Amino acid sequence: MKSLINFIIEPVGERYNNTKNIEGNELLLNTELQNHNYSNRIAKVIAVPKLADTEIKKGDEIIVHHNVFRRFRDIRGDEKNSRSYYKDNIYFATEDQVYAYKRKSNWQSCKGFNFVKPIKETKAFSLDKEKEGVGVLYFKDPDLKGLKNGDLIGFRPGAEYEFVIGNDRIYRVPTNSITIKYEYQGNEEEYNPSWA
Repeated sequence: MKSLINFIIEPVGERYNNTKNIEGNELLLNTELQNHNYSNRIAKVIAVPKLADTEIKKGDEIIVHHNVFRRFRDIRGDEKNSRSYYKDNIYFATEDQVYAYKRKSNWQSCKGFNFVKPIKETKAFSLDKEKEGVGVLYFKDPDLKGLKNGDLIGFRPGAEYEFVIGNDRIYRVPTNSITIKYEYQGNEEEYNPSWA
């Protein structure tokens, strides 16, 4: 099966990541369909679109938009699949719904997107746990010049979108939202809460 403009994908694991294994017991974290935070965002590529200019290959794992696998309730309260659903655990994803891909155990960003690890807030009287609009470039847009993975950067507040990849909590930040490269002061520490 091939598509002209869509990736054909299947979720890695289940549609939702809403369970956690604690001492051999499975704990259900969420029962809501509407909550996008527990929607699975990791997929395996079954087929690459014929008309796409992409580095992604069949068999790669990719990071997708949270609505691809999500179910919802329509205006009548009936449960429905997302518009990405095709059949039997197979979905379509457009090129703008794919943010990164995994090649040889390393994640690489797609064009237009970067992934940033937040850093801890260092102000003594701040109630925030992390600095807003500042982070460490975790993996970057291949077209982003002048920056490399590990650089401390600033980005527009509100431009970030949270993902949990493996055990790391990271933000997806569009390339056009990165505003500055900072020099390290020596007191920066990545912020990764224990629940991630």
